[in-house]
Amino acid sequence: MARTDGGWYDVVVVGAGAAGLACANDLCAAGLRVLLLEADATVGGRMRTDRVAGFVVDRGFQVFNTSYPQVKRRIELKALRLRAFTPGVLVRTESGLRRFTDPSRRLRESRDLLPGRLASGRDLLALGVLSGRDALAPASVLRRGRDGSTLTALAEAGVSPELVETFFRPFLSGVFLEDELETSARFFHLVWRSMLRGTQCLPADGIGAVPAQLADRLPPGVLRTGTRVTAATGGGVSLAAGGDVQARAVVVATGQRVAAELLPGLRVPAGRTVTTLYHATARPPLAEPVLVVDSRRRVLNTCVLTAVQPRFSGDGRALVSTSVLGSPGPAGTAGVLRSLGEVYDADTDDWELVHRVTVPDALPAMPGPAPLSRSTRFAPGRYVCGDHRATGSLQGALASGARAARDVLADLKTSSGQVRWL
Repeated sequence: MARTDGGWYDVVVVGAGAAGLACANDLCAAGLRVLLLEADATVGGRMRTDRVAGFVVDRGFQVFNTSYPQVKRRIELKALRLRAFTPGVLVRTESGLRRFTDPSRRLRESRDLLPGRLASGRDLLALGVLSGRDALAPASVLRRGRDGSTLTALAEAGVSPELVETFFRPFLSGVFLEDELETSARFFHLVWRSMLRGTQCLPADGIGAVPAQLADRLPPGVLRTGTRVTAATGGGVSLAAGGDVQARAVVVATGQRVAAELLPGLRVPAGRTVTTLYHATARPPLAEPVLVVDSRRRVLNTCVLTAVQPRFSGDGRALVSTSVLGSPGPAGTAGVLRSLGEVYDADTDDWELVHRVTVPDALPAMPGPAPLSRSTRFAPGRYVCGDHRATGSLQGALASGARAARDVLADLKTSSGQVRWL
């Protein structure tokens, strides 16, 4: 072990997002002395929650999926006080709002899936086969499947261009943060499987409660916030405030841009940018806790957050979340509000924009074919993890952090109670 600023550390983990927290927890559980450094004042990375004008607002619209294996392994769901969205989505079409739902969950509400409404009988058959396979097949089978784009996968499954444009493109644009449906087909099948098997929820205190729970499980003294790392050195890391921290191994668990700065030569994917607008209104446009998408794709998605989690409002007004690709200017923001009036068929004159957040690199781009997991080993004693090393999801981030911990442990061995390199 190496000595540094009064302590001994086996591993320094840089970045206390989901990946870094998972990695640090696993390394601590294995008995290593770990230091987790986070540049910001709080943990979470992109999984942050703020309080603005009395409202609970996440750093961009984020839902919590209960079906992820890493979530089941690491998160105490009861403590999050989850409240669920209605299964399925509402689609704004030229004929009005149509409900796209799983008949096995909400049979009485699946009348819009009758042939001739949202889809043809042929589309419904193709959709049933696709969904049945993805829901029932082991995830390992889906991971080994032939890869390409999501658009090609839908066509090969027999889904018509009409249903793609009415439902899949509007819906998946909000999932993948891109509207060409170029995302890896294998990742699409895994995402579709998780949606069919899980429940989409919001924690009572916002999405930031998830990484906060992981941070609370760390031993005392492991986590340091407000500590920015400027370089990964030969024997540890250098700090912006001055000084070095020495360690046998360094795990860079930041977003892809910072990771590329700390590990020169690291190849990282492009990122997807999304902007979320939060409007408050005394007259909620919808009482149901359901996600709404627009077949004309004027917005990625929208929902009344307080219909899912009433605690998100501090003054009794409804809070409406709406996401769009990129970062629209003032004219674009005003246009979104006009579009919302049409999507919800509601008067939006009294809607107040209480918050706007743009998230660069909200998700890593995954145009297919794409690997579902990349090595965390960068160089001797240097590791990297995050959703950009796996899949753009909480599952991907946690799994990548777990893999980095396994790789570090595999590259070390215990001798006389000490940890040293093989």
